[in-house]
Amino acid sequence: MIKIKNAKRLVVKVGSSILINAKSQVNGEWLAAFAQDVSALIAGGTQVIIVTSGAVALGKQALAIKSQRLKLEEKQAAAACGQIMLMQAWRESLLGHNIAAAQILLTIDDSEDRRRYLNARSTLETLLSNNVIPIINENDTVATAELRFGDNDRLAARVAQMASADILVLLSDIDGLYTANPNLDKTAKLVEIVKEVTPDIEAMAGKATSQVGTGGMITKLEAAKIALAAGCHMIIAKGKKLHALGEIDKSPRTCFVASSNPHNARKSWISGAILAGGSITIDDGALQAVKKGKSLLPAGVKIIEGFFERGDAVNIKDISGNIVGKGLIAYSAEDSTKIIGNNSSEIEAILGFKGRTAIMHRDDLVLKE
Repeated sequence: MIKIKNAKRLVVKVGSSILINAKSQVNGEWLAAFAQDVSALIAGGTQVIIVTSGAVALGKQALAIKSQRLKLEEKQAAAACGQIMLMQAWRESLLGHNIAAAQILLTIDDSEDRRRYLNARSTLETLLSNNVIPIINENDTVATAELRFGDNDRLAARVAQMASADILVLLSDIDGLYTANPNLDKTAKLVEIVKEVTPDIEAMAGKATSQVGTGGMITKLEAAKIALAAGCHMIIAKGKKLHALGEIDKSPRTCFVASSNPHNARKSWISGAILAGGSITIDDGALQAVKKGKSLLPAGVKIIEGFFERGDAVNIKDISGNIVGKGLIAYSAEDSTKIIGNNSSEIEAILGFKGRTAIMHRDDLVLKE
């Protein structure tokens, strides 16, 4: 069984039905207990990212909106009001354990556009390396209907993919996936292990029952598909009780077990799922370095071919012109042409801004076997 205490990097999604009480206020007692659980995980060496719902629910109260069905502009206004209260609650709860927090607002575009994706990924890495917990929500204030996730289950899965997380936890108002709706069928049984989201598994999903949240079991299964493809395990567990996160390893839950790991899944995605938009030719020294797991530096690049932007996939060629790998480039073709053959310390002087040390990071490239 998957245990979160063993995770190196954990993404936890907290739903509105858990965080926001019946009075449309933050459940302070629950949040305090959750912050204590997070502190314990961090002390054990786990990096934690939180995806939170609740801004719209809080903002509705501030705007005195009573309707359950909001127009797009009403939802955006409610999110704008509620986001301040939501982040303040998270900040104060974590500060009680000397944990700093940062707010990140994302849209579906940010997870699908490679340049935005890389920027968001780099921001997450920088925050985590500085012991700051990213608190993430969908940017409802600016996202149009067709550019929204619509629920934070799939957003959390995209974040887990982006951050190369080991485990994604969806804290919900139900303790996992059942063979049927347990509220309607007393013979329904909890499915403890899922290794693949098959049509039979999808047939078990029902509709959302919460009056506060937007995600039902269907969206959680969609999140599972994203997570498993990224080599990330996923857990659905009941989150309403105090210390739900801290006790999750010994509580009833559904575990979706990935067949790969985040590192290998990302390498597979780069190798086979992305078309190359150009190529770079590297010298023998650089080739030997990347074979040893090093990043590719500008000094080892000899030739730039094709047109590409930062974040695009490009082929890697050896000095004889053979394609030896593929990776995501950290600079555009124009900027790459200017810095190749130079030391990384010279990049800022050449381009006029301080860019990344490597022209291609080791996590963003894969060599042919």
